[in-house]
Amino acid sequence: MESTITANNANNLIDIGGRIHSEFTFSHEIYGEGFWRFDVEVGRLSGQSDVLPVTVSERIVDREKMLPGQPIRISGQIRSYNNYVEADRKNKLVLTIFARDITLLGEAPDDCPNDVFLDGYLCKPAIYRTTPFGREISDLLIAVNRSYNKSDYIPCIAWGRNARYAGKLQVGDHIRLWGRMQSRQYQKKLDDVTVLEKTAFEVSVSKVELVTEEIQNAATEATVSQSTETTPGTNEE
Repeated sequence: MESTITANNANNLIDIGGRIHSEFTFSHEIYGEGFWRFDVEVGRLSGQSDVLPVTVSERIVDREKMLPGQPIRISGQIRSYNNYVEADRKNKLVLTIFARDITLLGEAPDDCPNDVFLDGYLCKPAIYRTTPFGREISDLLIAVNRSYNKSDYIPCIAWGRNARYAGKLQVGDHIRLWGRMQSRQYQKKLDDVTVLEKTAFEVSVSKVELVTEEIQNAATEATVSQSTETTPGTNEE
């Protein structure tokens, strides 16, 4: 299904719908504002589901009303941070959906939305490959700027003709892409007998484009022509 999200003068947007999948756990506090984490299960057309992590401010949710199984709609951004893993002795890139708006629903939507829009820069060489069955895949890492001179680094995966196109992109290229956020299970072999089941999160790309000077100028003109409105929000992570 084609994504319903448009640029809308923002460079990082996600809109999902599904059911609360876990209890809330405390994440962290910034300037007296607490942030909590929970998981949301989002269905696919195939009948499978993605279980996605969400971070939300205590100021916009009533946790007592948000119980596992409750249908929910969330809009926000995809955020990344580094988490040091002692066993591996290295940082691991962790993704979460940073919720800006949450709506509890009376019932789960028949067609659970899972739409992502990113406007950023390719920060590592794209890895193009083919599977043993001949399917084309490109792995991308996109840097998306946000406030306070921070950036989010978001892994993406493209398929077929999108993979062929993305595989030719260069580090530093300004790109836009549309897709869906997904969870993927994989196994990590520690030694001859120990295998860990792990979960990776990434954006599965349905459309990607290189932002040319002409496209950028058109976007800038559209931004200038629109009126802006400032509303109070939560502290940024």
